[in-house]
Amino acid sequence: MTDPVLSHLLQHQADFVAHLGTFVAAPSVSTDPAYAEGMAQARRFLVARLNTLGFRDAREIAAGGHPAVTAHWHGAGPEAPTLLIYGHYDVQPPDPLDAWVTPPFTLSRRDGRLHARGVSDDKGPMLLAVETLGAFLAVEGRLPLNVTLLLEGEEECGSATLGAILAAHRDALRADAVLSADGARWRADLPTMTVATRGNTAMEISVRTASKDLHSGRYGGVARNATHELARLIATLHDADGCILVPGFADGALPPSAEDRAALATIPFDVPAHDAAIGARSGLTTAEFLERLWLRPTLDVNGLWGGYTGAGGKTVIPAEAHAKLSMRLVPGQDPARCVEAVSAHLRAACPPDVTLTIRATREGTRAYAVPPDHPLLLAAEAALEETTGRAPLRVRMGATLPLTDIVRGALGIDTVMFSFATADEDFHAPNENWRESAIGEGFAAWVALLRRCRDLERRDFAG
Repeated sequence: MTDPVLSHLLQHQADFVAHLGTFVAAPSVSTDPAYAEGMAQARRFLVARLNTLGFRDAREIAAGGHPAVTAHWHGAGPEAPTLLIYGHYDVQPPDPLDAWVTPPFTLSRRDGRLHARGVSDDKGPMLLAVETLGAFLAVEGRLPLNVTLLLEGEEECGSATLGAILAAHRDALRADAVLSADGARWRADLPTMTVATRGNTAMEISVRTASKDLHSGRYGGVARNATHELARLIATLHDADGCILVPGFADGALPPSAEDRAALATIPFDVPAHDAAIGARSGLTTAEFLERLWLRPTLDVNGLWGGYTGAGGKTVIPAEAHAKLSMRLVPGQDPARCVEAVSAHLRAACPPDVTLTIRATREGTRAYAVPPDHPLLLAAEAALEETTGRAPLRVRMGATLPLTDIVRGALGIDTVMFSFATADEDFHAPNENWRESAIGEGFAAWVALLRRCRDLERRDFAG
């Protein structure tokens, strides 16, 4: 028999897409102050939509940064568990604009996918959760358990004030577990549950070799070139095979176990097809590929610049050069210690007559894994098996969800990721997209999971 809540959602799928179009039209880029009005526009949309759906207390909460949006429905009683359902409304910058086929903040359809900045990360998946909750209220007048919504506005810039928000509103946000609409599923053709993520941290470095840019003819060969010096420093971070050479960087890191490697070997994954899709060649086996992606730390240059980069030429010796670095961390690594290890390595490698400046750009997030017997994880896996007909594989994610580490520290609870974005949808890149098929799949799975949560009690989450 068809579930009445699911029927309601599918009958209103066109309305869902229309609401999503309004939502992505808000240019809610959190990292750039120029988009402050776009951030406010997105919050206004969420508060209005939540109030319309039956969450009468939807409001903004903040702790010095971009506000989050929160709302509650606690009508299931004190013995029922409370889920903190999480998503984020902020998005990455749309640059480079000329690489977009259609305008980044206008929803468009192509080849079975919806295109816009934020449509996959995380506005579409988050709206699936919000609208499913609203459908339960519309059809049945209640939810299967107590729910608090927390829709963040700073995930794309490291969740800078999320910990402070959780501390300041601890009582209002108290829950038994987090169910995240962010996190992205691994593949669309294989049911999976993401059960672990890498941590991350980041830093910026600058070098200065002179008080000003110099004429390359008058000073070439006698003055140091800042871009050359920075390139030499960057080259000391890895060997020719890409292995990290920074002393102390891997201190505390838990190496992959024999069981980890055996599990990786059982996961079906076509490495050559993946390489072809991104126009690169790794030359790795499936187990090697997944080990590097999920179980090994990284140290990457995200940006490198100095001197003249405009049209034509300008014959100068740059006095300054800059780089942005980021790290993905595995269990056992401390973000602050990793930043210090890289800083110490760069200082030791820097020539004495070159000035090196280092700035850590975020506090950092530790790697995270949900307990394998967590009741919400088991319920989510059962819901996916019910709706797809296949038991999901447990997989890891090479990326980071800052919420997981922050909420465990602030509230002492775990996070289960239940996202219907997919890793190949170009989030953080031009032409971000989201499969239209994910809408129906997501509605079915969210309904099935919330129905299963009706059978859980608070005591199931003890410990």
